[in-house]
Formats: sequence, C-alpha cells, structure tokens
Amino acid sequence: MKWRIVANGAALVVTISIGATIVGSSPVRTNASSKSQVGGGSAIGLLQTIRVESEHGGGYARALFEHWRDIDGDGCDSREQVLKRDSVTLPQVDPYSCKVIAGDWVSPYDGARWSSPSDIDIDHVVALKEAWDSGAWAWSKATRKAYANDTSDKRTLLAVTDNVNQRKSDKDPSQWVPPLKSNVCTYLGNWISVKARWNLSMDVSERGRIKNLLDSSCTGLVIEPWSAAPVSGAMLTSPVTTSPAATSPAATSPTTTSAATVPAQVGVSVYPGAGCKPEGATGMYTNGKSYVCAKTNASGVAYSDGRARWRRG
Repeated sequence: MKWRIVANGAALVVTISIGATIVGSSPVRTNASSKSQVGGGSAIGLLQTIRVESEHGGGYARALFEHWRDIDGDGCDSREQVLKRDSVTLPQVDPYSCKVIAGDWVSPYDGARWSSPSDIDIDHVVALKEAWDSGAWAWSKATRKAYANDTSDKRTLLAVTDNVNQRKSDKDPSQWVPPLKSNVCTYLGNWISVKARWNLSMDVSERGRIKNLLDSSCTGLVIEPWSAAPVSGAMLTSPVTTSPAATSPAATSPTTTSAATVPAQVGVSVYPGAGCKPEGATGMYTNGKSYVCAKTNASGVAYSDGRARWRRG
C-alpha cells in the first residue's frame, strides 16, 4: 500500500507493508515464508508409521530438558510466546521483559476461560518424561532443549488450565485424555503429530488406546502437515531392526533398515541401549563405534527384561 503525502509543496511517497500482526509491543511474523511442510494426512495412517516398543524407563530428570528459554532470539521465552499466541484477545505485554501481564485464554482441555497468566500452565502435549521414555533419552542436550521450547509448531505446546495439566502430568492417552469430549480427537491428532514429527515411539497400550479411539470416535481424522522439527546437534533416528539375508542363513551383517532410519556409512545406525532384533545383529553408532544386538551386557549378565539391546561389540 502506498500513501502520497504533500508537505511544503513536495510530494513524499510512503510505502507501508501489510504482513505483520502487532501483539502487545512486538510484531509476530506471518507464515508467508514458512518452511516447507511435511508429514500430515490420515491420523490412522500416520499412527501406523510410528514404531512400537517398550518405554526406555529410568534416567529421566526434568532438568535434562532446559525449558522456558528464548531459543529463537526474539526476546521472549517459550512460555511467554505461547501465552501471547494462545490468548483469544490482544494480550497485555511488558515491552521490556516480554512478560505477559494479562490476556484471555480458553483452555482446550476443559473449556475454562482465564484472564490471569497465573491460572495457565504451558503443557508439553507429549510430556517431557514421556518424550524421554519414547526416544529422547538418546538425544543431545541441544535437541532436548529444542523440544522443550518448540514454538515452531502450535501442537507441541498449549496454554491450558493449570490444575487440569497437573492431573494430566506425564500420562499418555492410554491413561488420560481431555475431559472436554469435543477436544479428544484434536488432542489425539496433536499427540500423533508430535510423536511422528520428533520420531518418538509408542508403547503397546498407548498405540492400542489411540487406535481404538480413532476407530470409534475420530473416524476420518486428518492431521495437518508440519515443518521439520528444529533439531540441533543430533539426528532424530529410530533404533534399527535388521534381519539376515534370506538367501544366506549364515549371514551376520544387516541387509535392510527401517525406512524411518538413516544408515551410517558402515553397517546401520543404532542407539546404545535401545531394543533390537535379531540377537547377533551388528551395527554402528554415529560416533563410529560398533555395537551388537545382545540379550546380555558386555560382562555376560542377562538384561532384566529379557530383551535384546544394542551394546558395544
């Protein structure tokens, strides 16, 4: 848009660009130049692409996911960004600290409306512990930080009623779905999209409950595509399943890898400690060290769950 202003007989042409929305005192960029979209589609189809395995268990600490940080350099940490984004009215924002002082939020989990940020929790849809147990235990520190502060996709973090979020805690959909019935299908779609985007696994009960709900209550659910996860310092790869060549029973080297994995230069990409099969398969971690799929540790002591795991060869 151009305005022509005349002052003291001289014409001045001013060009004004339309494409930014002002929230508080800070501009929020539009999606005109957003990253290319990937994924998305049928919820039941996407569910089938997510690997199923037992949760990792052990070793989790919330401090391993550095959160509520400003990772995109706009001066606002991720909590304040979500508060600004999810307010249904123009929020009041301190222009110097980027602190959200007031707004109006409608929690998608229970439909409650709030005007004070103190009544709002920012929920990691797939909780940090759930992410850890589903594959984040093998991520770099930088990738865990990127996940904990991910505002690049609105489905990762949501502004919700604080006590409802506390009841949800780190439960998966086999243990908890939103009390607001009209939000259950949306919630399941968000859950699937986060797990798929960040290449996280599901356990048997989690996947089973989601499939049952999709079949009974959310038939035809379609999930919007997403941009690539803002990974930093590590690739999001899944543990590899290998099998001996069908024409050579004695073969010990892997012949195929899962479509979701990225092969290393030699052998296959593995995650130390992750479940694997068949026993005796070999592979290489990203640090170049060789690993073997075994039911015992390097000292010969059997793993307590009886499963084979990747360990140093």
